[in-house]
Amino acid sequence: MDDAQVDAYLSRLGVESGQRPTAPTADVLRDLHLRHLERVPFENLSVHLGEEIVLEEERLLEKVVGARRGGFCYELNGAFGALLGALGFGVTRLAARVHGGEGRLGIPYDHLALRVRAVDGSEWLADVGFGTHSHHPLAFGERGEQEDPAGAFRIVEVGPDLDVLMDGTPQYRLEMRPRELGDFVAGAWWHSTSPASHFVRSLVCSRVTEDGGRITLGGRTFKVTAPDGTREERELGSDEEVLGVYRDVFGIELASVPVVRNPAGGD
Repeated sequence: MDDAQVDAYLSRLGVESGQRPTAPTADVLRDLHLRHLERVPFENLSVHLGEEIVLEEERLLEKVVGARRGGFCYELNGAFGALLGALGFGVTRLAARVHGGEGRLGIPYDHLALRVRAVDGSEWLADVGFGTHSHHPLAFGERGEQEDPAGAFRIVEVGPDLDVLMDGTPQYRLEMRPRELGDFVAGAWWHSTSPASHFVRSLVCSRVTEDGGRITLGGRTFKVTAPDGTREERELGSDEEVLGVYRDVFGIELASVPVVRNPAGGD
């Protein structure tokens, strides 16, 4: 990334002109992590709009920064990792397999997360692409409980790997081997084409709110979740209302309403 791209990305995150971080500190990482969750939606609209998902840095920046869109894990953590690297952080991409319950794990390269090293040598698990997850980076080497606005998190050693738990429930299993962005192409292809992928079977657009809650548009169902977990839901009627929520709530301009191409794994 060049300086202009860094400034544009920071502006996307609400960092005012001239306030670029001067050092890659843990506090800076914490601030940018939360800003990303609040301003860049977790969304899978490309899957249902017929848009190609390309895991190349320039293309990710074009989408997240230029088009002011969101994405799923490969795109969001891919772009965020590029920004952090440009700001001087040490960034290692890690592959993970998502827990599916009853001991089942997802496909290889199921998820992309970031191991980030700050200037003081501290290491953090940064993840702005898992939907509902920690609002702040997790201390990578900490094995006790870590309190976060989203819940209580733990990182647990499982052989050579690490399980990340939220409120006692395993979320995903991290491998320690460093990966390149291109390693995740097959995973992104599977998640955007396979009838078995929940991204193919459903529509989601979601982000954290400034008060620590969450807003989500799933198809035509609009959900507002308060910080205490209480939720309000309403069904949107016209296409104009749906497009208005994408535009006014998530900052996404669409020409037409996305429609699930393969509901419930059907044809």
